[in-house]
Amino acid sequence: MKARNGKLMAGFLIPSLLGILLFMVPIKYNDNWTIVVKIMADMIGTALGDYLPLLCVAIVTISAILGVISLKRPSFITTYPVVDKTFSATPVWALIRVIGAVFIWLTYLKIDAGENDTGIIHMITMADAGGFVLTELLSVLVIIFLLAGLLLPFLLDFGLLEFIGALLTKVMRPLFTIPGRAAVDCITSWIGDGTLGVMLTANQYEDGYYSEREAAIVATTFSAVSITFSIVVLAQVKLMDYFGIYYLVVCVIGIVCALVLPRIPPLSLKKDTFLVPGKAMGEELPEGYTSSWDYGLDLACKRVAEYKGIGQFLESSLKNAAGMWFGVLPVVMCIGTLALVLALNTTVFETLGLPFMPLLNLLDIPEAAAASKTMVVGFTDMFTPSILAASTITSNMTRFIVAVVSVTQLIYLSEVGGLILGSKIPVNLPELFVLFLERTVISLIIASAFAHMIF
Repeated sequence: MKARNGKLMAGFLIPSLLGILLFMVPIKYNDNWTIVVKIMADMIGTALGDYLPLLCVAIVTISAILGVISLKRPSFITTYPVVDKTFSATPVWALIRVIGAVFIWLTYLKIDAGENDTGIIHMITMADAGGFVLTELLSVLVIIFLLAGLLLPFLLDFGLLEFIGALLTKVMRPLFTIPGRAAVDCITSWIGDGTLGVMLTANQYEDGYYSEREAAIVATTFSAVSITFSIVVLAQVKLMDYFGIYYLVVCVIGIVCALVLPRIPPLSLKKDTFLVPGKAMGEELPEGYTSSWDYGLDLACKRVAEYKGIGQFLESSLKNAAGMWFGVLPVVMCIGTLALVLALNTTVFETLGLPFMPLLNLLDIPEAAAASKTMVVGFTDMFTPSILAASTITSNMTRFIVAVVSVTQLIYLSEVGGLILGSKIPVNLPELFVLFLERTVISLIIASAFAHMIF
């Protein structure tokens, strides 16, 4: 039955348009294209400046302490659902939070971080490892998580996803095997930041709108690297003159990966089970509706009618922000630092890159040996391959390929991968690595084909 009136339509349109403006509309600011939430985050970050690392230290420390305490299930945690959801952890995740806290304190206090120091602690705290994660990642993410957590309800809670889902189900389901509402995750990631897409996906999964399989697919194939990050990577290898064709190749590879990966393991093995049954949208147009537009508007208005006002908004906002602060930042600190330590101080990724040599030679890529070292190191951090390419590779063709692949690999542990592991999205570390390798092979083949036409 249709349930629409002027008040409900306003309740759908005003918050949803505000959410679109905040998260999805690109605007030019200081000669760069970005989104309002990112501008707000940068302003807050500039104002707080040197206090941000200390804030991150406090958050990760509190998360570790309460994560360990939660193992005993004390009443002061279990009594309050938001607190319980934020701080409760399994023994493994509690350990990861503790390791993250140890790393962040060592890094913040600059213990053994001198240029000429050696040893394990130095490897952890050096500027390119723990120092990078704390100052360049966590100090940025802490503000983005706060703003995104507080403002995401404008996108999530007022019917926009129901409306978009109804319009796009006929496209998204047959092509990518996921609901139409996933288009919002992708657009938010593409224009804003991949972390925002993961946040959105995790929220939708935990609220019962995505199944295990759908959440895994959306998080690992639709949380795209933003335009801004792509520009930074291409600038790193000094090929900004090729940005137009570069980003076209990135988009083509993203679409191909989204078509292929859901249909092969490990994603194809995921179950269509839900954390909260009964919330998923129907796929067929119900009787009484003449179009998907008509059905989408009605779904949006019904969502608004069920909303419980400012109290629900604040609860949703605080739950989002707290979950990302205390649940994800420690994981990024722990896994991101360990990954960079391995990349910078061992030959693990160089060895892992050797199996790519036959494919690189088959694709006739210049300086294949140097390129092979960048293939797997992208699992740690998206910038590392382009940094290596800029310093060790002279061929513009190979630099172009590395720049494309490093962006389309997507699942790097220092950020997107760490966020997925820190969330309830049902993808574990071995599965992430397999997905990373699958994306790498697909990306390499397509990027090489384009590169041979361009150079």
